[in-house]
Amino acid sequence: MKKVIGATLVLTLFAGILTAGAAAVSHEEEIRDWRERRHARLASEDGWLTLVGLEWLQEGENRVGSSPSSTIRIEGGPEEWGTVSVNGGEIRFVAAPGSGVLVNGTEMGEATLVADNQGEPTVVSSGNLSFYVIFREGYALRIKDSQAVALKNFAGVENYEIQGDWRFETRFTPAPEGETIEIGNVLGQLSPTPVYGYVEFERDGQGYQLLGLGDEESESVWFLFADRTSGKDTYGAGRFLYSDGLPEKGRLVVDFNKAYNPPCVFNDYSTCPLPPQQNRLNLEVTAGEKDYHAH
Repeated sequence: MKKVIGATLVLTLFAGILTAGAAAVSHEEEIRDWRERRHARLASEDGWLTLVGLEWLQEGENRVGSSPSSTIRIEGGPEEWGTVSVNGGEIRFVAAPGSGVLVNGTEMGEATLVADNQGEPTVVSSGNLSFYVIFREGYALRIKDSQAVALKNFAGVENYEIQGDWRFETRFTPAPEGETIEIGNVLGQLSPTPVYGYVEFERDGQGYQLLGLGDEESESVWFLFADRTSGKDTYGAGRFLYSDGLPEKGRLVVDFNKAYNPPCVFNDYSTCPLPPQQNRLNLEVTAGEKDYHAH
């Protein structure tokens, strides 16, 4: 009887070890898969490494092309792409005759351009070059090159080692309905942004809180944060992080192994938001992506 009990105990312990090992492997595989997908997005012909310009539009007519007489110059493309006209909130593009410029992949003489604050932005392209309109307290052209040097030289982003103890099942508190916060960006602009709620977690016996952004249409909660690695191993202006899904029963999974660099790490033309003061952690978050020094 003792031998049976002993054998059962050994099998139970062994099963527990296997279960714990499988969970650890599962988490590591999850993060490796996440990193592969992240790398693929960055290395794509439409990723942040292809961003080569940001040009502000004036009210009225803006002539776009590689010609020195252009209001907005795009090196390497047609001498004349056409004109982008701003009339209040309406933006129109008229292609130059014979330019061969495409609007959302189709050659057309003129079109209304949708800016990024109005929906999926309209893309105007010629060969490997393209632009679309963004709104940041004013309208601007975001210019991309699918053959950018930064993209060709990209060899990946360095990460901290995957660590299971940087995955937290945090305590979640929803924000009062309608709560917003002014989020600044690298241009010094402020934007009122809806607050989704707050999470609390503990690390080495100390409690920490983060404010999360999002609204009723969000599929996860977005965190802009900085920590004591910022400006050392990681990007000085902080990192981004999305939760694993939405809160359930007052808990929200936040995995710092998925902390990643904002677009400003990869180019000088992004308009990245910055972490609010309450998301500057007095903690070294040695997980997720490290700084990228290639640009």
